[in-house]
Amino acid sequence: MKVVNAKEAAYLIEDGDTVGISSMGLAGWPEEIAQEIEKRFIETGKPRDLTIKQGSACGDWKERGITRFGHQGLVKKWDAAHIGSASQMLKLVKENKIETHCLPQGVIVNLWREIAAGRPGLITKVGLHTFVDPRVEGGKMNEVTTEEVVEIIVIDGEEYLRYKPFTVDIALIRGTTADEKGNLTMRKEGFINESLALAEATKNTGGIVIAQVEYLAKAGTLHPKDVKVPGSLIDYVVKATKKEASWQTEGLYYEPSFAGEIKIPLDSIPKIPLDEKKVIARRATMELKEDMMVNLGYGMFSSSVASVAAEENCSDKIMLSAESGQFGGVPASPPNFGHSYNPEAMIDHGAMFDYYDGGGIDITFLGFAQADQTGNVNVSKFGGKLTGPGGFINITQNAQRVIFCGTFMVGAELEIKDGKVIIKKEGKIRKFKKEVEQITFSGKFSSSIKQKVFYITERGVFVLQDEELVLIEIAPGIDLKEDILRHMDFEPKISKNLKTINQTLFNSKWGNLSKYLSK
Repeated sequence: MKVVNAKEAAYLIEDGDTVGISSMGLAGWPEEIAQEIEKRFIETGKPRDLTIKQGSACGDWKERGITRFGHQGLVKKWDAAHIGSASQMLKLVKENKIETHCLPQGVIVNLWREIAAGRPGLITKVGLHTFVDPRVEGGKMNEVTTEEVVEIIVIDGEEYLRYKPFTVDIALIRGTTADEKGNLTMRKEGFINESLALAEATKNTGGIVIAQVEYLAKAGTLHPKDVKVPGSLIDYVVKATKKEASWQTEGLYYEPSFAGEIKIPLDSIPKIPLDEKKVIARRATMELKEDMMVNLGYGMFSSSVASVAAEENCSDKIMLSAESGQFGGVPASPPNFGHSYNPEAMIDHGAMFDYYDGGGIDITFLGFAQADQTGNVNVSKFGGKLTGPGGFINITQNAQRVIFCGTFMVGAELEIKDGKVIIKKEGKIRKFKKEVEQITFSGKFSSSIKQKVFYITERGVFVLQDEELVLIEIAPGIDLKEDILRHMDFEPKISKNLKTINQTLFNSKWGNLSKYLSK
């Protein structure tokens, strides 16, 4: 192992290299090295035509993160689960100047392990009948993208997807401390990312591993159980010189309760005001049962579920989890997504997706951008926006119960008053389409495996039955024809037992969640 500065690290990357990254937001992201790669390209035009492989969203939605590589010619290909946080890169994708695939997050983070072991890629059912299925779009996000990175195979008469392996030239990883032999800890990180698997894949395919750290330590002084990547897998270490290069999350330099260093009082977590989001979150939590394993996906509605559970003093009656590897505690909302206040346990990112993919989730709560008449949901490409699926596909295809949460229309001005929903100004964009623009969740696949699926809005609650949306509840103050049916591109089936959403959800104080948990 050799200690170099960030500029020297940037000059280790050659034209055409495949670069692997293990980060989520700014967690695990080597910002100081990235700055020097960008600076080198601006000054010299090199390195060129890189292929970038990353699992999660990477950056702060502003200037830090993978968006630094958004200069024409620097990147040729980009494969990621989530691309929405990199504005400069997205511009080039929309202009067809970067070939781009979006694949499921759990696939990408665990494909490193398959590559490391020399296996023939990742074989899974995750992605079948969604836009990553080669019979649909093959994960391609623009017209210039033609490479097929996933294929259908049949094992024992059942269809699977094979995500193809590749070689890795450069791994860019980050930790807290490295000793003189390169042994890497992650004490200040808020989750244990996929750096170990990435480093193994890189070394076993002939590449080099570069790690950015905050601190350097004497050899032999790190506890072996703290070492997450052995020094024998790391070629170069860069000690960061800037605090901004080592932020724990998109929104914070360091929160010790995310790293498990302290436990904070739960009443110090901000409570959300009574609005349509809180009503939706309350109705969603009514689907919880005691001791359930719960996943909370990205977005304000999912984090609102955690806030409601905490406010109702019920967080300890269920097991909240985050896809990045946290068990217990209270998952944080953006810009700190992927982290949890007071986690009980923290496992490897890829190991969590192994558990999720195998059916470990009892219930998941996620947002939605579009839903259609057959139950398909889109969160990955809509209205000119390109985001990718993140962990959405892994989670929704394998959870026993799926709860989609979101407002009924985009841009509506609403008020919760006197136990009712009042529409002050109607929205302009419909979310319930005849057909979604991209299939991130397949109603057909879900119906075939008998999942229980809910679509909860402030105006009504729908369920998926035999590839068809059925309205089962309507909110007080809402007119079925004027406020719901008139603003859908299709007419859903109406339950013969159409009920009113529980009116106590619309009060300033609720206090009833524990009753539903024990039912």
